[in-house]
Amino acid sequence: MSRGILLVVALLAAVLIPSLLGGGETWSRLQSFPLKGLLIMFGMILLCWMLNTLRLRLLLGDQRSKISHFKGLGVVMSAEFAYCATPGGSGGPLTIMALLARHGVRPARGSAVFAMDQLSDLLFFLCALSGILIYALFQHLSQRMEWLLTVSAVSMFGGLFSCVLAARYHRSLIRLSGRLLARLNVKGTTRMRWARKLLHFLAAFTDTLKLPFKTLITVFALTCLHWLLRYSVLYLALRGLGVDLQWAWCFLIQMLSLSAGQFSLLPGGAGAAELTSAALLAPMVGKSTAAAAILIWRTVTYYFYLVVGGPVFLLMLGRPLLRKLMKLKQA
Repeated sequence: MSRGILLVVALLAAVLIPSLLGGGETWSRLQSFPLKGLLIMFGMILLCWMLNTLRLRLLLGDQRSKISHFKGLGVVMSAEFAYCATPGGSGGPLTIMALLARHGVRPARGSAVFAMDQLSDLLFFLCALSGILIYALFQHLSQRMEWLLTVSAVSMFGGLFSCVLAARYHRSLIRLSGRLLARLNVKGTTRMRWARKLLHFLAAFTDTLKLPFKTLITVFALTCLHWLLRYSVLYLALRGLGVDLQWAWCFLIQMLSLSAGQFSLLPGGAGAAELTSAALLAPMVGKSTAAAAILIWRTVTYYFYLVVGGPVFLLMLGRPLLRKLMKLKQA
C-alpha cells in the first residue's frame, strides 16, 4: 500500500472511530462548543511553534545566525507536518536535517540538535510523570489507572536509562555494530563511512551539551512551556464541553494515546491514538463527550498541523522530497 493511500485510510479511521463511538450525539456536542475556545487552542499551537523556533535557534549555538526566526519557524512547521504525514513520524528528523543542511548546517550538527531536542522532551515527560505519580499518591485511583501510571513510569525511566547506557558505552556499541555489519557482509568502506558519520554526530552532540548552562536551562524551560500548552488542549476541550476532568489525567491520556500512535507506525498515529484515547476517556466522561473531545483535540493537534504545515513544507522542500518521504519503507 502506498504511503499516500495509507495516510488517507488513517485519516478516515481517525474521524470514524470517535464518530462511531459517540453516535449522533457527538455532532450536537460539537455544535455547542464555543468558537472562542477553539480559536484560543489554535493560538496555543501557534505559540508552541514559536517556542520551538526559539529552542531550535538556541540549540544551534554559534550557527544560529544561519537560520533567521522566520526560516526557523518554517523549519518547525515543516517538521511537524512531516511527523504527522509519515509512518511513525519518520519524516520529521529527515526534514529537520535536510532544511538545516540547506542553510549551511552540517548534517552531524543537525542530527545532534534533533537528538538534544528529543532528550529535552524526554526530561520534561520524566518530570511531569514524576509529578503525576506524587499527586496520585494522595488520590483514590482505580486499578487500571494505577497500572497505566506504572507502565508509563517504567517506560520513561527505561528510555532514559537506555540513553545513559548508550552514551556511557558508545565505543563498545560501535565495535559491536561493526562486527554485526561484518557478519552481514556489509563492505568495509561502508562500515567505515557509517562509523565516521556516527563519530561526527557524537562530537557535534558533545558540543551541543557544552552550550552555556543558561542556554540549556532556557531550552528546557521552552520545552516545558511547549508541552504544557500542547497537552492542555484536551483539558480545555473537555472544559468547553462542560466536563471538569483533572489536568493530570488529561495529560496521561494524551501521552499514552500518542505513544500508542507512534508504535502503530501509522501516519501521525491516526486511528491508534483515537482508539486508545477513546478507551481511556469514555469510562470517565461518557461516550459522546469523549468522542467530541477527541475530535476537537485531534483537529487542533493533528489536522491543523497537516493543513497549515503542508503548504509550508512544499514551499521549503518541494514536491520531490515529499514524494521521497511518502515512499520511505517502514523499518
